Amino acid sequence: MKWKLTLRFVSTVISVVIIVVFINIVAITMIFFMDNDIYNQNNKFLQAGPEVFVRKFSCYVLGSGQDLYVSDEGKKVLDSTETWIQILDENGKEIYNYKRPENAPLKYTPFQIVHGYKYRGGIGAAATIFIAEKTIGDTRYSYIIGFPMNKVQKKVLIYSIDEIGILLKNITMITLVIDSIIALFFGYLFSRRLTKPLGNIISGVEKLVEGDYDVYYSPKGIYNDVYNNLNNLSDTLKSNEKERKKIEVMKEEWIANISHDIKTPLASIKGYAEILSDDDYKSSEEEIRSYADIINKKSNYINELVNDLKLTTKLRNKTSMINKKEINLVNLVRETVIDILNDPIYSERYVNFISEENTILKEVDGILIKRVISNILYNGLIHNDENVKIEVKIIKDDKVHIFVKDNGKGIRQEELKYIFDRYYRGTNTGERHKGSGLGMAIAKEIVKAHGGDIKISSIIGEGTEIEIIL
Repeated sequence: MKWKLTLRFVSTVISVVIIVVFINIVAITMIFFMDNDIYNQNNKFLQAGPEVFVRKFSCYVLGSGQDLYVSDEGKKVLDSTETWIQILDENGKEIYNYKRPENAPLKYTPFQIVHGYKYRGGIGAAATIFIAEKTIGDTRYSYIIGFPMNKVQKKVLIYSIDEIGILLKNITMITLVIDSIIALFFGYLFSRRLTKPLGNIISGVEKLVEGDYDVYYSPKGIYNDVYNNLNNLSDTLKSNEKERKKIEVMKEEWIANISHDIKTPLASIKGYAEILSDDDYKSSEEEIRSYADIINKKSNYINELVNDLKLTTKLRNKTSMINKKEINLVNLVRETVIDILNDPIYSERYVNFISEENTILKEVDGILIKRVISNILYNGLIHNDENVKIEVKIIKDDKVHIFVKDNGKGIRQEELKYIFDRYYRGTNTGERHKGSGLGMAIAKEIVKAHGGDIKISSIIGEGTEIEIIL
């Protein structure tokens, strides 16, 4: 995967570089041919080019016969263009000059004129010359204008079509090979700066997939956001793994507790059943009733555990049928409190019910909501001392709020977030507390099934408050 990304990026860079090189070649060629025109463009007399300038210069050649000369205005033009002039008669002999170089001939043969026009410096002077003529009467006069070779040059190209084609092909191939090598080299160096971080990111993701969450990269460069996201993902997965392990431990402990809670009464049931079925042991009617009562209670206890398991599973999987109907919640909560106080075990406990209204109607499943209140109250009674005081209060604004507050031991902050987990059983649970450990989890699931919410706050040594919102 890493090499594919690098190769794809390098190919892109090579393509871009080749295009740039091609553009550069075209630009260099244009600059090469335009270079000689810069001198022309900077001088208004040469804007049309040296040859046109020379032909039009005839208007400055005046006089007749052997008395030809250049006008003063023509001399100014020659000075401004840094050029010189020779006027020749029909025999090629000079009859006038202006700023002619000392090594320029005074007479020209036809060959010298052709050779000088064709090649730079061909007349012996370091100049590029152009030739034109002016007819006066029946006589044709020739004149030569010389330009500095550092300003104007001529290039004569003599070639064979076949040879030039082969040459261009070879030059093109060599240029492409060299440019490709250069582009590949610099493209690789440049792409490594971008693909190396991608390799690190891919390695980090692979580690996360394998369960190694100790991944951290220093955010930098264009991948700053990606590094931050990868670090955040690593932290989240690491935190989730810790929570999963905690839940797993609690689950194992919960299963062990449930197994113990079922195994203990089951042993009693089995033991008393064996006694009753033993032909060698003659039980009295009083013993039989006592044994039967114990078996019945233990069976009911096991049945309650199984029902708790079934109910929490249905609520969690949303398969439980909620039978809602309009109920007076004030009466429902009051009756729940009274039922608990009527239990001989808790008849001496302090549970106070407060409501400023006699009627608060709400569409709920009365049986399940009563189960919620009971679970919370029993939780407060079981996990605290006998002198604990519990206050139950119900109020209504836009929603119904049921508060269950005690002044008991309180719950540590690190345990609060587990209170409503189905596998959690408080560390301060006494030996006398037997049960599934699903009471608070069931309460939360019932409230959620009604579209409500449940909140808890607690301070060690001051007590706990649970709020039910419906």
